[in-house]
Amino acid sequence: MRSDREEDRNATVDSRFNQTLRNVQGLLKGRSFPGKVLITRRSDPLDNSTMRSPDNHGSLRDSETGPSQQADGPFEDELQSRSNLNASSSASQMKSSTSNSEQTSNEVQKPSIGSRATDSARLMKFTKELSATTVILEKLRELSWNGIPSYLRPNIWRLLLGYAPPNSDRREGVLRRKRLDYLDCVAQYYDIQDIERTDEEINMLRQIAVDCPRTVPDVSFFQQAQVQKSLERILYIWAIRHPASGYVQGINDLATPFLVVFLSEHVEGSIDNWMMSDLPSEKISGIEADCYWCLSKLLDGMQDHYTFAQPGIQRLVFKLKELVRRIDEPVSTHMEEQGLEFLQFAFRWFNCLLIREIPFHLVNRLWDTYLAEGDALPDFLVYIAASFLLTWSDNLLKLDFQEMVMFLQHLPTHNWSHSELEMVLSRAYMWHAMFNSSPSHLAN
Repeated sequence: MRSDREEDRNATVDSRFNQTLRNVQGLLKGRSFPGKVLITRRSDPLDNSTMRSPDNHGSLRDSETGPSQQADGPFEDELQSRSNLNASSSASQMKSSTSNSEQTSNEVQKPSIGSRATDSARLMKFTKELSATTVILEKLRELSWNGIPSYLRPNIWRLLLGYAPPNSDRREGVLRRKRLDYLDCVAQYYDIQDIERTDEEINMLRQIAVDCPRTVPDVSFFQQAQVQKSLERILYIWAIRHPASGYVQGINDLATPFLVVFLSEHVEGSIDNWMMSDLPSEKISGIEADCYWCLSKLLDGMQDHYTFAQPGIQRLVFKLKELVRRIDEPVSTHMEEQGLEFLQFAFRWFNCLLIREIPFHLVNRLWDTYLAEGDALPDFLVYIAASFLLTWSDNLLKLDFQEMVMFLQHLPTHNWSHSELEMVLSRAYMWHAMFNSSPSHLAN
């Protein structure tokens, strides 16, 4: 029986690895990754303006941050709209210019019909898994690794983190109880006078209040007073209930994807137009509770990343240095000769899980993979960071110490689309498959 399960698990890993290889090969040939268009559900066919080149990511941002509107309508309507999209795409391709440059542009902008069919199948698989009485988390993780449709993301994130139970009969009751527990914590720890707090707690709350307005400063949504107050409550309750670490700068960034995803169930349109103050207080409390519990579940698996001296992060930085040395020795040697220490840039990467390094509209997609990794996430972070760093291997070889420090602190990712992120994740997956089963390759 055990051997059968091991064979099934190996078959799943081999299948995912082969699919990743095909994804990378497809991107290198100028085609988009499978799963790109249908990762977001729509009730009406897409027009050409929603399929822009990688340099134009505005439409992607809107689609990623407005899932509530896209979630309307039965699943059958979704499949029908995809069929209409395929037909219109085929017709437009037949009428397109025969010049090589225009053909190349169309290949980059429009995934193949086969890719869309694959995505329709993925949506059906998601729906099948979520409709079961008991969700099989391993299957859900496998599906989620390559991205989650935005309208399904809140429920799937709750399941992947273990906040919502796999059994649908228990789910509503558990979530209701957890949300009430959070409200009790707010009343007990937050809604009190400073005279009832210790000096350490007062200083911690002040530090959180200072950090919240600095969180994701380039997204106007996070500058709303109500949003900052919600972040403050979530972070303070977490810190009070986790005294081994308390509040550490960087944890404020980790709460932001949860806040956006769970808020998306109650608002429509682009994140730029969301107003937290428009929601009733009971909904805000429920959103905060979900953020708090999911943040807690995430950090339970990496507690030593935020304890004194943050030994977990230092361990990951060391592993990253060794991995880069094995994968790209010229870059590793150049950085060493210039005197650049990995701690000088990679510490922030691991501390904030790369949130500060990529456009915010890509963060949810990145976190789909993070949460699908589950308990294996800390190890996989090393491979993501290596893939992220070596995206610029050619640039780094041309820079001296000071130039490398400035470059790595202000990476040119502001125009990144999903294509660049998918390439980072695919390379990370392949390197993980190559090296993680052979740890001696990374030994000194």
